[in-house]
Amino acid sequence: MFELEPFVADEYIERLAWRTPGGGSRGGEAFDPKRLLEEFVNHIQELQVMDERIQRKVEKLEQQCQKEAKEFAKKVQELQKSNQVAFQHFQELDEHISYVATKVCHLGDQLEGVNTPRQRAVEAQKLMKYFNEFLDGELKSDVFTNSEKIKEAADIIQKLHLIAQELPFDRFSEVKSKIASKYHDLECQLIQEFTSAQRRGEISRMREVAAVLLHFKGYSHCVDVYIKQCQESYVKDRLEEHRKSDAEQYLKNLYDLYTRTTNLSSKLMEFNLGTDKQTFLSKLIKSIFISYLENYIEVEIGYLKSRSAMILQRYYDSKNHQKRSIGTGGIQDLKERIRQRTNLPLGPSIDTHGETFLSQEVVVNLLQETKQAFERCHRLSDPSDLPKNAFRIFSMLVEFLCTEHIDYALETGLAGIPSSDSKNANLYFLDVVHQANTIFHLFDKQFNDHLMPLISSSPKLSECLQKKKDIIEQMEVKLDMGIDRTLNCMIGQMKHILTAEQKKTDFKPEDENNVLIQYTNACVKVCGYVRKQVEKIRNSMDGKNVDTVLMELGVRFHRLIYEHLQQYSYSCMGGMLAICDVAEYRKCAKDFKIALVLQLFDTLHALCNLLVVAPDNLKQVCSGEQLANLDKNILHSFVQLRVDYRSARLARHFS
Repeated sequence: MFELEPFVADEYIERLAWRTPGGGSRGGEAFDPKRLLEEFVNHIQELQVMDERIQRKVEKLEQQCQKEAKEFAKKVQELQKSNQVAFQHFQELDEHISYVATKVCHLGDQLEGVNTPRQRAVEAQKLMKYFNEFLDGELKSDVFTNSEKIKEAADIIQKLHLIAQELPFDRFSEVKSKIASKYHDLECQLIQEFTSAQRRGEISRMREVAAVLLHFKGYSHCVDVYIKQCQESYVKDRLEEHRKSDAEQYLKNLYDLYTRTTNLSSKLMEFNLGTDKQTFLSKLIKSIFISYLENYIEVEIGYLKSRSAMILQRYYDSKNHQKRSIGTGGIQDLKERIRQRTNLPLGPSIDTHGETFLSQEVVVNLLQETKQAFERCHRLSDPSDLPKNAFRIFSMLVEFLCTEHIDYALETGLAGIPSSDSKNANLYFLDVVHQANTIFHLFDKQFNDHLMPLISSSPKLSECLQKKKDIIEQMEVKLDMGIDRTLNCMIGQMKHILTAEQKKTDFKPEDENNVLIQYTNACVKVCGYVRKQVEKIRNSMDGKNVDTVLMELGVRFHRLIYEHLQQYSYSCMGGMLAICDVAEYRKCAKDFKIALVLQLFDTLHALCNLLVVAPDNLKQVCSGEQLANLDKNILHSFVQLRVDYRSARLARHFS
């Protein structure tokens, strides 16, 4: 209990009191102070006995500790003495070793002094033997004939080369030449061995060969070979993977690698690489890429051809359109000449359902592919081949964009134009014209931006310009032909409207006093149709082409109305209605914004006045400003349309 930690005396006494009978009532009837006192006295005696016992134990332990301390101190003293003896022995041994080492070094120096001249003599004897072989002109030693001993041969020839340089040229010119030749051969063999080891990935062999080459003059070639081989391995890994399987990725990688290499070369030019650093870097780049650049243009043209064909086919497939064959040869050429001269549709009309078969997305994709091809051609082509290669790429663009896409759309559009006598014909060729004009602008922009810089100073310039001119002229002939036939269809539609809507009673009403309309229904429908076509023409064309086509349409429109009016007889009120119709046609003609068209309708309006003017005033009207210069037969033809023409009075006044 006393050994437990911590010991608290108050708690110990309290527990003792509670354990003693009669000691815990604190003044109650059961409390017995005597008994508690006796218990305390007994415990005090026990504690005294325990204290004596513990004290004896402590004294015993102290004596034992003192005894052990003395023994330990004695043992330490003995160990110290032993250590001193050992240290003395070590010093003696060290002195003895130093003495022996001195003797050995001295002996070694003596041996070396004897052996070194001997070794040199042996080496000199070997060199003389090898020199004699060169002098005799026949190399018999195994070191020169065994390819596995190239390292030893290199060491010997390097020493012989140094010795040969000290010999007089007049007596030893032949042997010096042989040694130099062998020196060069071994140097080349070592470089080749270094290259082979690098290709095999044998780093230790490369290190070994490089250490031998270090003493040769051509050691710098070893560095060049290492750099070149690293570049070739990297280039080969990037290009060979896609060379046969993916032409697009192959061309992209080739362009990227070559561009980065030439950019690196430009940066290296800033450093001091010798006087001919530009030629050196150019040759280095050429040696790396020569096998890829030799047939670059063939890969480019092959890829461009297949890619362009795929873009077009994918477009036609999306339209569920089976591209029809446009024939070539004698019969087709004959049809083309007949069509150009007569403007007649040869063959049945094709319903295109409003599809122009021209796609700006397709055009952009083709131009983008060609643009990238021009960029690669500029970078990867030899300067002497650049114009020729650029022309081949341009020819691919002409073939697939102009011939296979635009020209096909024009041919299909021409075949889709209905005949001029068709009713309710849908005219989509102007949409073809609009898209073709947009495509021509994009085509011309690429020609100027990307092709011209590559051919501007070569004879290919005139050839490209002529090819561009020919293809555009060919397209313009078909566009003009299609526009002309479209205008004929427009006039045909107007003619159908006039035939269906115009009645003879319009201009010769039964009741002259009960005419309530300002102009005829036929006039209203024709004018509405014409205004739509004028707006469509303006939206489909640009520049002077708008005025040219509108003038042609306006002239034909005037001719149609002129001939249409010639078919009827006019009463006085009918003549007034005809004047109102022509006035409405004239308003429609103002939308053309073509002076000639407006002048024609002004004159027609003046002619219609002859249908209503009083007989006495006919001569005055005919001599007016607008009619004075017209042929008298034209004036007469209009006067004849009056219902009262055969009256003696009218005939007399007009004669």
